[in-house]
Amino acid sequence: MERREEQLGAAGAGAAPALDFTVENVEKALHQLYYDPNIENKNLAQKWLMQAQVSPQAWHFSWQLLQPDKVPEIQYFGASALHIKISRYWSDIPTDQYESLKAQLFTQITRFASGSKIVLTRLCVALASLALSMMPDAWPCAVADMVRLFQAEDSPVDSQGRCLALLELLTVLPEEFQTSRLPQYRKGLVRASLAVECGAVFPLLEQLLQQPSSPSCVRQKVLKCFSSWVQLEVPLQDCEALIQAAFAALQDSELFDSSVEAIVNAISQPDAQRYVNTLLKLIPLVLGLQEQLRQAVQNGDMETSHGICRIAVALGENHSRALLDQVEHWQSFLALVNMIMFCTGIPGHYPVNETTSSLTLTFWYTLQDDILSFEAEKQAVYQQVYRPVYFQLVDVLLHKAQFPSDEEYGFWSSDEKEQFRIYRVDISDTLMYVYEMLGAELLSNLYDKLGRLLTSSEEPYSWQHTEALLYGFQSIAETIDVNYSDVVPGLIGLIPRISISNVQLADTVMFTIGALSEWLADHPVMINSVLPLVLHALGNPELSVSSVSTLKKICRECKYDLPPYAANIVAVSQDVLMKQIHKTSQCMWLMQALGFLLSALQVEEILKNLHSLISPYIQQLEKLAEEIPNPSNKLAIVHILGLLSNLFTTLDVSHHEDDHEGPELRKLPVPQGPNPVVVVLQQVFQLIQKVLSKWLSDAQVVEAVCAIFEKSVKTLLDDFAPMVPQLCEMLGRMYSTVPQASALDLTRQLVHIFAHEPAHFPPIEALFLLVTSVTLSLFQQGPRDHPDIVDSFMQLLAQALKRKPDLFQCERLDVKAVFQCAVLALKFPEAPTVKASCGFFTELLPRCGEIESVGKVVQEDGRMLLIAVLEVSWSKWLGVGRPSLLR
Repeated sequence: MERREEQLGAAGAGAAPALDFTVENVEKALHQLYYDPNIENKNLAQKWLMQAQVSPQAWHFSWQLLQPDKVPEIQYFGASALHIKISRYWSDIPTDQYESLKAQLFTQITRFASGSKIVLTRLCVALASLALSMMPDAWPCAVADMVRLFQAEDSPVDSQGRCLALLELLTVLPEEFQTSRLPQYRKGLVRASLAVECGAVFPLLEQLLQQPSSPSCVRQKVLKCFSSWVQLEVPLQDCEALIQAAFAALQDSELFDSSVEAIVNAISQPDAQRYVNTLLKLIPLVLGLQEQLRQAVQNGDMETSHGICRIAVALGENHSRALLDQVEHWQSFLALVNMIMFCTGIPGHYPVNETTSSLTLTFWYTLQDDILSFEAEKQAVYQQVYRPVYFQLVDVLLHKAQFPSDEEYGFWSSDEKEQFRIYRVDISDTLMYVYEMLGAELLSNLYDKLGRLLTSSEEPYSWQHTEALLYGFQSIAETIDVNYSDVVPGLIGLIPRISISNVQLADTVMFTIGALSEWLADHPVMINSVLPLVLHALGNPELSVSSVSTLKKICRECKYDLPPYAANIVAVSQDVLMKQIHKTSQCMWLMQALGFLLSALQVEEILKNLHSLISPYIQQLEKLAEEIPNPSNKLAIVHILGLLSNLFTTLDVSHHEDDHEGPELRKLPVPQGPNPVVVVLQQVFQLIQKVLSKWLSDAQVVEAVCAIFEKSVKTLLDDFAPMVPQLCEMLGRMYSTVPQASALDLTRQLVHIFAHEPAHFPPIEALFLLVTSVTLSLFQQGPRDHPDIVDSFMQLLAQALKRKPDLFQCERLDVKAVFQCAVLALKFPEAPTVKASCGFFTELLPRCGEIESVGKVVQEDGRMLLIAVLEVSWSKWLGVGRPSLLR
């Protein structure tokens, strides 16, 4: 053994420097790794041990660490080191050492068959790696040999221990193959060899699983081994006997989980759909589990119902197309579909009483897609069969989407409520998808049920039932064009009749109205039926999100029909804003809604409403501008600037000639006079400068100021022109004092919109040269602490080249310095900065012939760019993580 270790050590002598990797030092490092409370010492120990594992000395100390007198943690490290040496450094092992290495591993596995299980597993993984490296040429019958060696009667280990060790080895072999680093051509050869070796594995597994005398621990290991092998894409027909045995084992509670895993893995293999006859044989086996499923549901056994549902869904979801094609077996597949329907509608509220129903939702997508993919004649036949099933599914899903009683819901944890919310979103997506199959009849069906519920005087209805039906409407209307539906007028008429006594119901009423906002735009006479409900809800902080988002949708879609209601909407909105009922984000949405609303009014009306709406905030801002900066007034300033910014984002009194965005986007002239936004901005410009003078070094305040102008520029386009000179001057002063990325982003917008206009080019050119000069100075000081500024600067340069290349022909622009800074930006670790730099070079390089200074710089420094690109590409390619010893 010593001679063999020396040979193996010599073979790997070039793998690592000759550090003192002795058994004693390894044991000390392991003790430090596991028991030293100091995290730095742990990290040092881990780093040293990782070097030890790949060192030539690992061949020496690994076997000694496996001695019986060592603790399992030390033995485990020895086994792991062997696995690493075999799997990663196989080429270092002399071919004449293969057999002795194999024999020694078999010996150790036999010894640990009655020892530590975690060490046994690592040794099995090491032997599996050796087998994969030797197959098929050097060890053609590896698996058969393993089976034969462990079945030998002359072993000192008892038969059960040998059997479990063999099953562990056979289990990890396919798993090791899946994660092995074998070259692609070798992987194909080994996969083919393993496929042949199934003949030595499956009969053994069948015998052990069906043998009455096999203990439960052996049978469980058999199922796990089978589950591992089927992932090698073993033909499904070769697995029939074991799958049937696994179905039988479902009756044993100890084997249930392992059986489910094995069956699901076998059924879910992509290749399994080729074996239709076997799939057809599986349907009766799955249907035979229905009584066990019902008993589990009745007894509240969630694990059993979950497992059986997984099996039914695996068969239906993975093979619905193949099974639908078997027209003569349509009834058995329909029975499977109905079984899955039972799983979808399993009693109880998700996720508190059950966690099974969510597993089935993807199946209904798959089945519908497969039905609709058939040719017209066959599709019509299946539509006739499955349309009633999908109408039943809608009823089941809406029942599952119902909230529990208020009392029960009060006991739910926040995590359970969040899971239920996500579950309802999944149901909503499914309902939207189902509309494709059921069409307008689905809306009629929902409307009829809601109508009967609200108009029936026989029995009181629950708010949960009403809410679920509305939720169904909302789910469809949010994504499907319902403008031509003949039931929506009736629905709009029913909504005011709903007795809203619950927050969840009120939320859904709001969201449903919001989903119908486009329909309301086509039927403005109905706006008055629902608008009072929305305005009333604005005053309820519990309905903040739903009421504000709904008002925003109505104001966006119906703005030209809202002037009669504008005064009321503005008054109510002003009231809730002053009372600070809503959180910041909802206040911003509300200002966007008012921007849409005011856009449809005459300029005089807009200015009048703007005055009443923003005067209180301007007065507050004037007061704050006089105060000494502190965290409290900073929040108030940012909030007010945010409100103005969001108002100006949507306040647009003219229309685009095109619906798409782009540099050619222009607006029709405003016949009524100056743009109201420009009027307001000019009035508050001095105040904003005063605020800036005290907060210039605060990035958040500067960003809020820039956002006002940036959003106004994006909305107004050419109408913003009167503000350009003074804004360029202010930006220059801002950026010269304290460079901020937001100022560069606003400069980029100005370049994008106005740089091509002769009248505006001088101030924009001056601003561009100024911010470039300041930023180049920043690079000289060390830009590493400002990746956001570098990112924005690169985007500005690219925009300048794209919109106005003349900016790069100015003699005062140091193109060479700009080029070198962009090369430096390429080496930043932040991906957005690198991307922005690449964008700049994409614009710059094609202009070598067009702009003389650019061509000269590329000629002189192009090599620098090429080297930087190669260095960055190489470092990205090498950027791989390291494994942890503590996993």
